[in-house]
Amino acid sequence: MAKLSVKDLDLKGKRVFIRVDFNVPIKNGAIKDDTRVRASLPTIEYALKEGATVILASHLGRPKGGPNPELSLRPVAARLGALLGRPVTFADDCVGPAAKQAVEQAGANGLVLLENLRFHPEEEKNDPGFARQLAELADLYVNDAFGSAHRAHASTEGIVRHVGRAAAGFLMADEVAYLGKALESPDRPFVAVLGGAKVSDKLEVIQNLLGKVDALVIGGAMAYTFLKAQGLPVGKSLVEEDLLDEARSLLAQAKARGIALELPTDHVVAAKLEAGVPTEVLAVTDPAIGERMGLDIGPQTAARYAALIGTAHTVVWNGPMGVFEIDAFADGTNTVARAVAGVSGTTIIGGGDSIAAVAKAGVSDRISHISTGGGASLEFLGGRTLPGVAVLPDR
Repeated sequence: MAKLSVKDLDLKGKRVFIRVDFNVPIKNGAIKDDTRVRASLPTIEYALKEGATVILASHLGRPKGGPNPELSLRPVAARLGALLGRPVTFADDCVGPAAKQAVEQAGANGLVLLENLRFHPEEEKNDPGFARQLAELADLYVNDAFGSAHRAHASTEGIVRHVGRAAAGFLMADEVAYLGKALESPDRPFVAVLGGAKVSDKLEVIQNLLGKVDALVIGGAMAYTFLKAQGLPVGKSLVEEDLLDEARSLLAQAKARGIALELPTDHVVAAKLEAGVPTEVLAVTDPAIGERMGLDIGPQTAARYAALIGTAHTVVWNGPMGVFEIDAFADGTNTVARAVAGVSGTTIIGGGDSIAAVAKAGVSDRISHISTGGGASLEFLGGRTLPGVAVLPDR
């Protein structure tokens, strides 16, 4: 899995094209969360320190194949400059005269941020001509955008064919190392915790992890498809009816392999998904759920999950245990977050909701690795090959 690293390249005096993931939430020109920008800083600072001229490229949102002022990366250039304490030259386009002029203007050892790659439909089409135009800006290529590595786009895959040398940035290398070790040679016991709304979103992950984990813990709305598959009352809880047979098959596979597939034994139920509604804790076997829905794992389940997580030396967590944004349904997720933070081994968290949950619980600094790539980390854990990783040369 070890890829050539930015440290393996001679950067001095070279123009380095770094694909970053600056797909950050922006409202009225203000960045709401700069986590992804901060995550890229070690690679950017290293390249500048080594004497490179750095050209940064990213997408932002879904502009539908044309320029959209609301999805311009210009506010990110300002934020990046403030974080680094140095000027960032902003290019009004990512290819052509505007991009070339910005690189010239930045000068030796300068820093350029190109405009949103997706303002050109050729980016997502992985158009060879567009990839060549991007490559013309630089001598070397570094991919530090794990969050986009599951897409074979011009800036993540096609460009590599047109540059002298390519390598992984520090963030990309960390993601591949942590997730790769968890899948290939985890310190045991290895416990995976999966939550969120739908089984369909995590189906490949469950199937792939069943052959690798010692225990699989399931919470969130996705648990109700498994509970209904066992004939238990689920009221108005979210269920994917077309996956009931698949859920039964997964339960049977886990049993046959001797893997503990843990489901809630109690839950917090309410008539509506909103703050301030009356709630009740019921056993999942209790038909008193009636027309209500399950919105969090119950205290008994949360304690059992926390105890199991506490025995682990490797934990991968993706997806909350309930609707944690509402305090009445947040206890299960908070309990799991604190349990994961207390693990003495390797802990890996992926997915925006899980990242928000550990931040809300105040334990982010006690997690070994927080993955910035939601969809990419899920596909990686599901056993898929990520084009943006595969195209980089092995060490």
